[in-house]
Amino acid sequence: MVEDQDQNLRGTAATIDRRKAANRQARSCRVCRLRKVKCDRVKPCHACCAHGHPSKCVYDSPIDEDELQPISQSDEIRNLRNEISELRARINNQGNRAQGHRRLAELERVFESIRAAPLDVVNNIIWQIRASHSSADGPALLPRPADEAGAYSETAPEDESVVTDKTLSIAPRNYPVRSRTPSAGSIIDDFTDDGYGTSGGFGTSESQSGDDEFYVCGPVSRFAPQSPALDVFIQRFVDAFSPDVDFSSGRAGAIRAAADIRMFSPMISNAFESVSATFFGRSVQDPRVEASGLKLYPKVLRSLQQALLDPERSRSEATLVTVTLLMAFESIERTTQGSIAAHAMGAMQLFRHRGAENHIYGVEHLLFTELRPYWVGAALVNRRPSFFAEEAWKTVPWSAGTTVKDILHYLLDIVVDIPAVLAQYDDLEASRSSGVLGNGELVAKQTKLWNGVADLTQQFLQWKKDWVDNYPAGPPKEVDSQGDDSFPVFRCRDLRTMEIITPKTLVYPDLRLAQTMCVYYATRLILSSVDTRPTDRVTPAEQYTLACNICRSMECYLRQAPGNMINRLALPVRVAWEALPPNGVERGFMQEIFKLVEKRHSLSLWGSAMPEISPRAGSPPKVEGG
Repeated sequence: MVEDQDQNLRGTAATIDRRKAANRQARSCRVCRLRKVKCDRVKPCHACCAHGHPSKCVYDSPIDEDELQPISQSDEIRNLRNEISELRARINNQGNRAQGHRRLAELERVFESIRAAPLDVVNNIIWQIRASHSSADGPALLPRPADEAGAYSETAPEDESVVTDKTLSIAPRNYPVRSRTPSAGSIIDDFTDDGYGTSGGFGTSESQSGDDEFYVCGPVSRFAPQSPALDVFIQRFVDAFSPDVDFSSGRAGAIRAAADIRMFSPMISNAFESVSATFFGRSVQDPRVEASGLKLYPKVLRSLQQALLDPERSRSEATLVTVTLLMAFESIERTTQGSIAAHAMGAMQLFRHRGAENHIYGVEHLLFTELRPYWVGAALVNRRPSFFAEEAWKTVPWSAGTTVKDILHYLLDIVVDIPAVLAQYDDLEASRSSGVLGNGELVAKQTKLWNGVADLTQQFLQWKKDWVDNYPAGPPKEVDSQGDDSFPVFRCRDLRTMEIITPKTLVYPDLRLAQTMCVYYATRLILSSVDTRPTDRVTPAEQYTLACNICRSMECYLRQAPGNMINRLALPVRVAWEALPPNGVERGFMQEIFKLVEKRHSLSLWGSAMPEISPRAGSPPKVEGG
């Protein structure tokens, strides 16, 4: 009797265990079930992130409504931060932590100032930090300029060691630092000997015993920290290249979203460290910080090359994010003339290798949709038929409603067909030069080219009628002046009298329409360069007007665009430059714009007039099948 009861109990326990195992298996994501690995029930889970495919982490809907749903990654991070806050509060309640609070408050104020302040204020803050670093007896109290103190005044604390509206003090910390990334050590040397780092590199603090030596938990930014200095660099870079904008300005959250997942990939982390340190150093004109980013750049390139040779890693989002960050790096530093074009062509090949279905969700979706003008621009520069013209690439990434197509994307749906027309023109010219084809074959090629140009021209005109003429916020307007400062004044010729005049500038209701119209003018110019039809072609006067319209739009965009969104007009500006007469007053204005953008936004690419992104025939090296 007892044995029967024991057997029944063992059988019941085995049944419960099997049921638990089955339930646990059913609660895992599809990828973890297929791979038969443990799933942590976070969306995306750690296993999917580690394999570089977070967008493929999908959970089946539970049959039982009372069953717990998988927690999102953002909620998990929020819960961890709340737990850290609670632990920090418990630690602080165990003893006197006033000194730690003061130091943390100082760091947070310095962080916010460097993140949001103008460059002259940032330079002043850096100078004061260096002055405190060079003081043998500890950090000195240095006066602020009166105007900066007024702009960044704060309530003065009771303790004299805390930053007030007239002084800046960084209290020293004497605990040692463990070296983590030797290549970036010079950055921390510029900032401190108070625990941020040593000449060995970015550091993590080690707590020690004693009333004056302890570790203050928690980062000073919302990103996962490696050091406070690196947090500042990355935050500054993200704010510049992925600013917070509303829908009317166009989306700009791809790089910001990539920064949130960098802790899952050492390659992404190194890429962010390199590009952010380089950008920060160039922004504050500090060659040591800039050099530290440059020193890490070859390591990122080697990691990327290794990933591209791996069939699995080459399809991961980490590889795509890294290539995008390297494009941003080259826009800042421009190490060689062909580097940014090479990275853009490489990104095109990655998109083709990954397929449209892998850009429906997550960071991959944002990288494709938000930066689509760059990818289509690379196809124009390549002058080869592009896979972006396939119907799948026009529909599949938006099929789940992650984002919605806007006026710019509908324009790009037409633009993606231009590379094939450019290739037809180049092929026709090569056939004429070689003399291999007969007259009949040449006429057939020319007729096909003319039909393609006519069809695209009609599509452009219809798009303008449907989207621009009926734009909800209103069409562009002409104004005499947009400000009283010394912004470069655009001058051009009156084509009726050939006299030099100062035309009115174009003002747009929002940045999205401004960018879209500049892309429209530029692509019309590119298409007109191969329009050899005897009738209905774009005349030289119309080409001149299209180029001048891009120039007339620059002031509006430069005044309103936050961060480095001006990079979105790089291709239109280069196309306008090539369409304007050499040595004319128009190009003089463009040269002033190039210098202004290079200096104000720390973008070396603009200072070179950007010949590497020229869509002219024979300009760049070609990539077959792009």
